[in-house]
Amino acid sequence: MNLNPSNRASSIPIALTIAGSDSGGGAGIQADLRTFAFHQVHGTSALTCITAQNTVGVNRVDALQPEAVVAQIDAVASDIGVQAAKTGMLLNAEIMEAVTAAVQRQQIWQLVVDPVMVSRTGVVLIGEDALATLKTLLLPQALILTPNRYEAQILSGLEICTLEDMQAAAKKIYDLGPKAVLVKGGGMSDTLLGIDVWYNGQELETLQTETIATSNTHGTGCTLSAAIAANLALGKPPLAAVKAAKTYVTQALKYALDIGQGQGPVGHWFPLISKAPETLDFSRLWN
Repeated sequence: MNLNPSNRASSIPIALTIAGSDSGGGAGIQADLRTFAFHQVHGTSALTCITAQNTVGVNRVDALQPEAVVAQIDAVASDIGVQAAKTGMLLNAEIMEAVTAAVQRQQIWQLVVDPVMVSRTGVVLIGEDALATLKTLLLPQALILTPNRYEAQILSGLEICTLEDMQAAAKKIYDLGPKAVLVKGGGMSDTLLGIDVWYNGQELETLQTETIATSNTHGTGCTLSAAIAANLALGKPPLAAVKAAKTYVTQALKYALDIGQGQGPVGHWFPLISKAPETLDFSRLWN
């Protein structure tokens, strides 16, 4: 794998998030940078849009100009270097086109694409033109693609209700060009809840971790893709990076934060718990 000169020179793992800002701090670049930090990876960012949101919902979204997004990517990659990157909310076709070109130019090969097309509850987040651009330009650049159930349905054209459906969808989405696909089961029900399907053209694996009963799951998709990118930056191969990331998210769900009047975020503090002074009572925030 060819990395640019600054990547080869750096002894510190560097990860880049190309995503939106969540003013409530639960998802987006805020969650990504926390995830990078707890993996002992230096986090850098390219902001794509600014959201006004909290635990209840999103009140406003303002997209940055594509040139501004690219300038951030180029500034980081040309000086600090990028061992791995992830994309989150890119919002529109123009930003997707610009990001794809920048990733190619900067030779960022370890790219995790969280498509952010549809929420876990089924709410569509991007338009048809952005969807077409995502499929034709960005997906072929992905080392790992991480669609949720509803995104996988749109990308594959299949209705997903069973494990076999998830497996069939992963194979169809793989044909769109990503090197590997992780169909996430967070939107599934009953025994399939939280089960993910991995496919890279050769290996078809079902991945399962402990199921955590909590309604505070905001930011799980962002955290998972960021954790995958962090583990790639640390040198893990793709499937191992995914498995490690799933473990991280599971632990973060155990300490999800019961804040606000709606859906709270996952908790990134768990690595610090055993080291926290007795005077710091984190437990009051957990559900």
